[in-house]
Amino acid sequence: MRLAILSLLVLVGLVAPVAAQQGGYTVIVNEANSVATLSAEEVSKIFFKKTHRWTNGQDVVPVDLPESAPAREAFSAAVHDKSVGAVRAFWQQQIFSGRAVPPVEKPSDEQVVAFVRATPGAIGYVSAGAPISAGVRRVQIVR
Repeated sequence: MRLAILSLLVLVGLVAPVAAQQGGYTVIVNEANSVATLSAEEVSKIFFKKTHRWTNGQDVVPVDLPESAPAREAFSAAVHDKSVGAVRAFWQQQIFSGRAVPPVEKPSDEQVVAFVRATPGAIGYVSAGAPISAGVRRVQIVR
């Protein structure tokens, strides 16, 4: 009974899905980037490469975790409102048509952090509990 009530609340939007409640992921940018807050729609456009530059004119460089990473599943669901498979299908279509290639992919949270730290226009995401070191900053995602 409790599960049915919770499911109903999730459906009507009164309770966030579990992945969003737990966070599941943390969006990060290079510390030189002044952005502090982005909407989920803005982040989705960045990762689908529909937004190419930050407001300061610097190139945006998104970086993904592997498709098998739980943080990528949470990120895809919360930010793109799509499954990892649906995002993969989008990129296969883009590649096949010669329009674009997907973001760089790094195999671990540590390597995403290192990439973002070393790349001034970079934006990435890591597992919610991943350590965030100097050179990167968290970005708040709003709906």
